[in-house]
Amino acid sequence: MNTDGLPLVGRRILVTRPWHQSRQMCDRLSRLGAQPVAVPTITIAGPRPGGPLDTSIRLIDRYDWVVITSTNGARAVLARAQALNVNLAGRTRPRWAAIGPSTAATLEEAGVRVALTPSRYLTGAVAEALADVAGLRILLPRTNAAGPALGEALIARGAIVDEVTAYRTVLAPQRSCAEVRRLIGSRAVDTVLFTSASTVRGLARLLGEERDGLRAMVIGCIGPVTAAAVADEGFEATVVASEHTTDGLIAALVAHGGGRLAGIKGDDDVRDRAAR
Repeated sequence: MNTDGLPLVGRRILVTRPWHQSRQMCDRLSRLGAQPVAVPTITIAGPRPGGPLDTSIRLIDRYDWVVITSTNGARAVLARAQALNVNLAGRTRPRWAAIGPSTAATLEEAGVRVALTPSRYLTGAVAEALADVAGLRILLPRTNAAGPALGEALIARGAIVDEVTAYRTVLAPQRSCAEVRRLIGSRAVDTVLFTSASTVRGLARLLGEERDGLRAMVIGCIGPVTAAAVADEGFEATVVASEHTTDGLIAALVAHGGGRLAGIKGDDDVRDRAAR
């Protein structure tokens, strides 16, 4: 492919998403001239059968709202509903809220009607958009790594909240350790993109004390929560997307400026690994 004139030509970008979510992002970056390499800093594990999520799905009609805060959460709920032979499509109760368009699309492709998607794709914005929730029962299926703020905000406004683990976020998969350290330690990449606070924490664990290479890199974050996680690790986000989606993050990177950064070493096999 002729990359002349493409906005990200020369960029070598580390994508930290789980394997099953990285391909589309890598493809988009490649079309813009970048050379992405996907090395996950987290993995996603489903819930155990027979757990609290299954109980909530079996009793789904008792809820007024189900609030889904990620595409992983949407997939987990849909998968367990299918396993339990619970049809979620076309129901008028409960109503469903999704944090953003990708999460909403995942639900709607399965026939679930999404009644609410906030204009800002943040968990706090979901609570605000739900408005009057006093006395309503809300199901909140989330990752085990989620913070308590959303549930606490809903409870403070009078909601009855059942927060259950829909999937587990496993930080710092060991199989990624050597590759991440090589790429950053040798400066074979010039940019790292984070799509959640968990991906930040996962990378920090994988690098351990070998973090100095990050200081010379462009650090792109999908939103302010992820940028705050970068700050917690002692670094500063270079690019923070105003639209908190992967497309928004890529657009923000393009707006920041493409092209090879000075002093970055070449790595001829980066392009091949991006397709794994």
